[in-house]
Amino acid sequence: MPNSVLWAVDLFGRVYTLSTAGQYWELCKDSQLEFKRVSATTQCCWGIACDNQVYVYVCASDVPIRRREEAYENQRWNPVGGFCEKLLLSDRWAWSDVSGLQHRPLDGVALPSPHWEWESDWYVDENFGGEPTEKGGWTYAIDFPATYTRDKKWNSCVRRRKWIRYRRYKSRDIWAKIPSKDDPKELPDPFNDLSVGGWEITEEPVGRLSVWAVSLQGKVWYREDVSHSNPEGSSWSLLDTPGEVVQISCGPHDLLWATLWEGQALVREGINRSNPKGSSWSVVEPPGSENGVMHVSVGVNVVWAVTKDQKVWGIGCEDRTVYFRQGVTPSELSGKTWKAIVVARECDRSHSGSSSSLLSAGCFFGDEVRGSGESAPSDTDASSEVERPGPGQPLPAEPLDDSKYPTGSSASGPGAGRTAEDTTEDACPAEGSRAAGPDTHPGPAPTPAELPWTNIDLKEPKKVPSHSAAGFPETTSLSSLGLLPLGLEEPYGVDDHPLWAWVSGGGCVVEACAMPRWFTVQAGLSPSVQTLSLSITPAQTAAWRKQIFQQLTERTKRELENFRHYEQAVEQSVWVKTGALQWWCDWKPHKWVDVRVALEQFTGHDGARDSILFIYYVVHEEKKYAHIFLNEVVALVPVLNETKHSFALYTPERTRQRWPVRLAAATEQDMNDWLALLSLSCCESRKVQGRPSPQAIWSITCKGDIFVSEPSPDLEAHEHPLPCDQMFWRQIGGHLRMVEANSQGVVWGIGYDHTAWVYTGGYGGGCFQGLASSTSNIYTQSDVKCVHIYENQRWNPVTGYTSRGLPTDRYMWSDASGLQECTKAGTKPPSLQWAWVSDWFVDFSVPGGTDQEGWQYASDFPASYHGSKTMKDFVRRRCWARKCKLVTSGPWLEVPPITLRDVSIIPESPDAERSGHSIALWAISDKGDVLCRLGVSALNPAGSSWLHVGTDQPFASISIGACYQVWAVARDGSAFYRGSVYPSQPAGDCWYHIPSPPRQRLKQVSVGQTSVYALDENGNLWYRQGITPSYPQGSSWEHVSNNVCRVSVGPLDQVWVIANKVQGSHSLSRGTVCHRTGVQPHEPKGHGWDYGIGGGWDHISVRANATRAPRSSSQEQEPSAPPEAHGPVCC
Repeated sequence: MPNSVLWAVDLFGRVYTLSTAGQYWELCKDSQLEFKRVSATTQCCWGIACDNQVYVYVCASDVPIRRREEAYENQRWNPVGGFCEKLLLSDRWAWSDVSGLQHRPLDGVALPSPHWEWESDWYVDENFGGEPTEKGGWTYAIDFPATYTRDKKWNSCVRRRKWIRYRRYKSRDIWAKIPSKDDPKELPDPFNDLSVGGWEITEEPVGRLSVWAVSLQGKVWYREDVSHSNPEGSSWSLLDTPGEVVQISCGPHDLLWATLWEGQALVREGINRSNPKGSSWSVVEPPGSENGVMHVSVGVNVVWAVTKDQKVWGIGCEDRTVYFRQGVTPSELSGKTWKAIVVARECDRSHSGSSSSLLSAGCFFGDEVRGSGESAPSDTDASSEVERPGPGQPLPAEPLDDSKYPTGSSASGPGAGRTAEDTTEDACPAEGSRAAGPDTHPGPAPTPAELPWTNIDLKEPKKVPSHSAAGFPETTSLSSLGLLPLGLEEPYGVDDHPLWAWVSGGGCVVEACAMPRWFTVQAGLSPSVQTLSLSITPAQTAAWRKQIFQQLTERTKRELENFRHYEQAVEQSVWVKTGALQWWCDWKPHKWVDVRVALEQFTGHDGARDSILFIYYVVHEEKKYAHIFLNEVVALVPVLNETKHSFALYTPERTRQRWPVRLAAATEQDMNDWLALLSLSCCESRKVQGRPSPQAIWSITCKGDIFVSEPSPDLEAHEHPLPCDQMFWRQIGGHLRMVEANSQGVVWGIGYDHTAWVYTGGYGGGCFQGLASSTSNIYTQSDVKCVHIYENQRWNPVTGYTSRGLPTDRYMWSDASGLQECTKAGTKPPSLQWAWVSDWFVDFSVPGGTDQEGWQYASDFPASYHGSKTMKDFVRRRCWARKCKLVTSGPWLEVPPITLRDVSIIPESPDAERSGHSIALWAISDKGDVLCRLGVSALNPAGSSWLHVGTDQPFASISIGACYQVWAVARDGSAFYRGSVYPSQPAGDCWYHIPSPPRQRLKQVSVGQTSVYALDENGNLWYRQGITPSYPQGSSWEHVSNNVCRVSVGPLDQVWVIANKVQGSHSLSRGTVCHRTGVQPHEPKGHGWDYGIGGGWDHISVRANATRAPRSSSQEQEPSAPPEAHGPVCC
């Protein structure tokens, strides 16, 4: 889970942030202004300064915020002068927008505010529908408006071309003042309160925010058009209210509550994707008739409030300490307990005692640190690095204000230490914060006025600091408050603690399984030692562990050296494990039958181990058995579904048949035990242990499981190559959608939620524990994916569109194909490892577009769907989606904060000379931005920062070759080549548009040392002809094969794909690993396919395999130039 921050304002108006992975409050970089209150999200923070002006703070990122401006130049053909700007009176403007209704000259397009700057001058867009236009970018039509084409015809009477220009938002990491209109009558009143939310109203449009504000006169205002690409919005809109509003709170979804001067609460109804401002107000009475509501704070589906009699429904503010409500669950929305955040400010660290004399492994683990009777601090206590959590519930948090106390929330106390506690409980919002309910979309429920209030005890927070700070003297209690120094350079005294005026947790994500270490200090340690333990870096801890491990290894070798001449006590041993499983029988009718299994493991005189798996079953009351030699097993694959904990065993023969041996266990733990034991036995019999080699081949199944195979030198031999069905695949812990590797050991992966992960060098994790897993470099990993179902309807002349179809129609609730019935109630997560984390919602991002309600129309099932209804549309469908989450572990670390769609690493052969440059890595962000990773090396595989590479449209796939040739595919299916990419110029200089194959839209590209392969949306594989060093763009596309869904080209120009419709013994197989045979320098396309493991595979990367086959006299000497790059798959 990427780091997120909690925002707070102290009594002096200074804004601080506290990271979930940090331990100090950090002063905001732009500290010139004084603020009254702030409201934060993960991407920005809005605030009201003491001058009553509204400001927005957009966090810096490697990816810039760019907005494209467009203008169209229109011309009509004249018999005298040809095409010219003299148009008819009924024509559109000579310079207009895309509709032609608005006059838009180039010099009339201005920047919306001083916070923007132009990125370049105006230029013509020469891309039309994925194809390059003729010089000048003109498209032709018969008349305005009409269907435009890039080819000029005899009846083309009008033409137009598009001019584009990009502007960039430049006010990052500073408070940018929100511009107001010049007309005083339209200016909103000075604001008294402000709240930001609405980022999860729907999936589309991504990045949109709802900014609400309350003026001093009690009016409610809404900021229009606030989104990631337009962080400051466009204008303020006034909304009518039934009374004067005091305060307002907006949740991440569609909850919006406000309080009135009379003590009542208002709820905004009708908020949705098409109407983010809502439609009407509903009045909610306070918890008590005598004491009205003073402050409300809302989350996903829970509301907290403060009443005038000082009873707390969400906050206590006597000691001005920031509190966190712990234990909020779907069944207990009120939570369990308050926990105080006891961390100091960043500026306090410089005033702590010097700890340089203790910065050594011997001293740190010695008696100098431990007091008498005390144990050495554990890794959890001593390390300054928090265990990486997975993506968690959004934690919107807004302070709860009080008219008597202008501070809406409380403050942090002292304490430098931090320890994760009670991590089994669900996270909940910071004290005085907008409360985050369970991470689900609220379903149909009673009206807000009908829901009861729940009282929360306020006395509890007063006791929390004394318990959480056990071991500290009473003088450091959180309730002992002192005066704050006026100067920032002055440190806090012993009894001086920050006094907070406001806190906002809308941008803070907290996971129950990995709570921030904010709430407690280390008991029994002096403050100086706490400062020492917190100053130790993860690098120092890793170095100490490595040093100690080496010393222990050397001592073990010395002790065992004296016993080498002794004979082995037991010459041969037999070890047996038995159990009860189910087996998918090979004979008809194919069904699950109960069997007994036994694993016998032999240890020979030479210490080599081999194993046999026996399956005992009964057929027609006759006892039989089948056996499998584990040294013949080439893969053990989990086959998880909605009801069974099953796995498959592949042998070379079973691989060719596409019919593995399938076994199922009664429980998930039982399956994991068998899977780990069988996998360990297979690895021992093949003497495969430890981490994968740098040149391993990586692959991923359709379930997200990660497999690696150690390449044999004969795999790429021109004569008698090793068959693919004999390759041994072993599973690596974790869960990914795609993976990319190179021969230097750098491996990156992307999850289903587009989170980027980097390989740490370990192995195991997940179900592989003990001997089957490394003891270090294993971290918690999570992934989120959407399950989609379709609601289908047919038009009826009497009732319109209904759920009653024809007898030949598909199910009215089905999957995308319409062949399987899928209802909301009957659809389950992909397997038992997944859990729902949201309710069903309409997916508006389906291809073809939708109307405002998410419907797509067509003439019949199945057909081409579109988003607008016509007279010939008799059927329609709507896509529903629901998110589910998986939590596992593996040798992967998250690379925050940018989510990725595709990644490609330059392939390098071992014999290539290293020039000292970093490893080239290119990626496509989830929004379609092209990025280049800087600082990537074998020692630092995660790199340091992103370099943005400008494009005219969003991209979908990218690949870099061994000679720094970068190819990419845009979302419209067009191909591009990046020119002048060198180690000294990693981003290149410009894009060259490459025509796609005729009538095809590309979706993926992969580049080798000299070869370029591309894949289109119809599953056709294409090879780029005519590529030479002097003309790297090539000349034409040549068709190679069909039924391909993924392609990977390696450093030796070897070609591997994932193919569909591969013939097996029982049926056609989907998702089979295939190797292109006969690939040679004089025949780069090869001549056939060799089929490997499958089906059920979804991705493969051979970008790291630079293992050359043994040379013979008949073989041509291949160049030793560096390898090439792979073009990962796009969504």
